[in-house]
Amino acid sequence: MKIRLLVVSALLAIGLAACGDDAKKAEAARLASEAKQKADEAAKKAGEAVGAAAEATKEAGKDAMTATKEAGKDAMAATKEAGKEMVVKAADATKEAADKAKAAVSK
Repeated sequence: MKIRLLVVSALLAIGLAACGDDAKKAEAARLASEAKQKADEAAKKAGEAVGAAAEATKEAGKDAMTATKEAGKDAMAATKEAGKEMVVKAADATKEAADKAKAAVSK
């Protein structure tokens, strides 16, 4: 009788211990699942941040290209104007030289 009681008690203890392990395993699985979910969310947010940064860089590049084009247009216009002024000055200097040469020949 005592042996039966001892065997039943041992089986009960093993069963309870096994149940306790299952509870611990279930808790560990739940925690692992939550950790995975949080890691997935963090990865998704990081991916969105990288996408946003890429888009911002793309927009900044477009803005820089537009500014460069505008600056090029302004530089071209200024060069054109300076060229016109140089032609006028050269023409005036040539006329003056011609007038002086004419005056020198007429003397």
